[in-house]
Amino acid sequence: MRLLLDTNVILDVLTGREPMVKDSAAVLTYIDEGHAVGLVAAHAVTTIYYLLTKHSGQAKASAAIVDLINLVRVAPVDHEVILQALSLGWRDFEDAVQGAAAVRAQATHLITRNPKDFSAHTLPVLSPGEFLALVRHKGK
Repeated sequence: MRLLLDTNVILDVLTGREPMVKDSAAVLTYIDEGHAVGLVAAHAVTTIYYLLTKHSGQAKASAAIVDLINLVRVAPVDHEVILQALSLGWRDFEDAVQGAAAVRAQATHLITRNPKDFSAHTLPVLSPGEFLALVRHKGK
């Protein structure tokens, strides 16, 4: 399995956002245990860093990014991904870029707290809780 994690899933964990942190952290643990490859879109890394700097300061934000990229692979966001995102015609361009990056990185699932925002996507789009229920049902 290859899971592209939406920005909000990562931020739930890194900022301890309740009540979402539990399921989002469990998805990261699932990746850390080697059950799946985690992916994060390249543009999300800079957004996460920016928001963490405001939340926790530069040193903690830098350390969190190092930990993140040691856990997940960075999915490219390049010329082709941007063109693909534009061609989707989605209302939210950032979501379209996430979706196009997921396809380009050969993700099998996109994990987000807002699956409805990706309803037009061709990949399975699940909330962290839905994903955890799926893997528990399948026995990992």
